Amino acid sequence: MSGEARLRVNHTTNPNLRDSEAQRQDILRLFGGADLHVGEHLRFYGEVAHGTLEGENLGNVLPNLRNKLAVQQAFVDLTGTVADVDVGVRYGRQTFADGPNLMVVPRDNNTLYFGFNGFRAWARTAGVRADVFDFKPTAYGTQGTRDDDAESARRFSGISTGVVLPDTLFGGSKLYLDPFLWRLRNRNAVWGTDNAREVRNFYGLHFWGDAGPVNLDWTVNYQGGSYDNRSIKAWLILLAQTYKLGKGRNAPRVGFHADYASGGGAYGNGTLRTALAPFGNNIYYSYQLFATPTNLIAVAPNVSFTVLDKLRLTAEYQLSWRDSQNDAVYRANGSAFAGTQNVSGSKIADTIRFQAVYPISSRLSFTGRYEHLIAGSSLTRAGYKNSDFLAGWLSYRF
Repeated sequence: MSGEARLRVNHTTNPNLRDSEAQRQDILRLFGGADLHVGEHLRFYGEVAHGTLEGENLGNVLPNLRNKLAVQQAFVDLTGTVADVDVGVRYGRQTFADGPNLMVVPRDNNTLYFGFNGFRAWARTAGVRADVFDFKPTAYGTQGTRDDDAESARRFSGISTGVVLPDTLFGGSKLYLDPFLWRLRNRNAVWGTDNAREVRNFYGLHFWGDAGPVNLDWTVNYQGGSYDNRSIKAWLILLAQTYKLGKGRNAPRVGFHADYASGGGAYGNGTLRTALAPFGNNIYYSYQLFATPTNLIAVAPNVSFTVLDKLRLTAEYQLSWRDSQNDAVYRANGSAFAGTQNVSGSKIADTIRFQAVYPISSRLSFTGRYEHLIAGSSLTRAGYKNSDFLAGWLSYRF
């Protein structure tokens, strides 16, 4: 048995970056899971979830934030060993995180996790592995388990592979190279003023791990395909690195991430150059969900350290710009900030971010976040404002 109870409060000034009354969200997450193993090779797993959202100035409430009862996961695994290779297949509703964090994760920030429906199969040895998958995202309803279904408009499939690199590199390391080839088909993709069918292919390399005191997480991804009979040519380059100042488990780390997500063509007729992170970690650039790796250049120095033995603090200053001034600034959900495609200016925002995590016990923890977004010219010239965000929550997991 497993589960989580999370009580959270969010406070946001100028929601949607418009001059308006502050928003307060009071959020409760409850979910429980049951894991049944029948012999060595057969496993069943199920997970149900409940989400409550109350507060002030809530706006449109989505089913992944408020939901009476939903099936979050329900799958069966069949595993075994063939010629010293571990193989397996999983079918059903499941979370999926096999790839760069900014491209595919279950999105823990939501009340309900982001999930998929379909199959995943894998083969693994000590040094090499390959996973293939074919999914449709879960479309949550709001009334109970009977109105949750697989989306009909989107289909996500592909292959993710991985190689363990020699541990002698750089005088001692634990490094991994994960090539991937994915395809996302969307019958209702929105770019600019158009809504049309898109087939987007992701050709990428994910290089990550530790080399001495340095932790690396690098992704290079070219995106091709077609949108409404227009070709897609886009790039996504994500470079995160930190350096550990000391040898202890809680030693401070300093680092930065530098990211490039191409933009352009959304409001035109030629080649579409807007990069896309299909199902990624949408709080990476903004706790308030005001940014995403589409038409974005970002540089963010950061530092993390521990005080009082257990309190982990992280601080970051992020500077962000548009790649193309003829394209919009985009939110985490992929929608454009209306009017930003019509104004000049490359600066999106300066964003100051803090996070504190305190493990009260092995199962109970507190997390606090603060963010101050200073809108740049590409936002202010379209009528958007600065914003502050403050959140805190208690999580109990078992």
